[in-house]
Amino acid sequence: MGRVALVTGGSRGIGAAISKALKDAGYTVAANYAGNDEAASKFSDETGIKTYKWNVADYDASKAGIAKVEADLGPIDVAVANAGITRDAPFHKMTPDQWKQVIDTNLTGVFNTIHPVWPGMRERKFGRVVVISSVNGQKGQFAQVNYAATKSGDIGIVRSLAQEGARFGITANAVCPGYIATEMVMAVPEKVREQIISGIPAGRLGEPEEIARCVAFLVSDDAGFVNGSTISANGAQFFG
Repeated sequence: MGRVALVTGGSRGIGAAISKALKDAGYTVAANYAGNDEAASKFSDETGIKTYKWNVADYDASKAGIAKVEADLGPIDVAVANAGITRDAPFHKMTPDQWKQVIDTNLTGVFNTIHPVWPGMRERKFGRVVVISSVNGQKGQFAQVNYAATKSGDIGIVRSLAQEGARFGITANAVCPGYIATEMVMAVPEKVREQIISGIPAGRLGEPEEIARCVAFLVSDDAGFVNGSTISANGAQFFG
């Protein structure tokens, strides 16, 4: 059995691609999900990757879920905080609830994912933390004040964790995807999608597997001296 990797939001979209890539690289993978039991069951059947249900916005649920993963699979060596949501609205129309939901999942959810595994990583003198941020956390985006704030905050988290974890053999890095061909993006109207693509110099959407390969590198032994960094995978849309 290889090193154990936890991927939150790991049964769909970018998270599913990350889970598969880490399994292919020899990791024992646990894929967390929040609510879609049918998708999680199908994912497990197709990949053989175990799925675990909890809401990353809830610290106690995260701590209990992580304890279950470690009881089943062993200590978590790799934590990929990928789970995220959007609740878009122009700022003057954004409600406190829309703000709070996104903050709780995309920012506090990262704390809730990493905090329970951090002591074990320090004790074992090894760990890999990767947070999936976003190009919109680097450049901002209309109607995404809440989302951009969390994704920018995620970059601050890894830069600070890198300084705390380096002497314990722990690295913490971020990946900032641009627009990726996930179900969510492909579901937007074609005209809107064409507008998005027109702003990407590469002339196309990214593929989930391209983000997964970034993560696979960052958690590998080859990336042991890469710490506190941000990989921008956005087809030259933005240089952050």
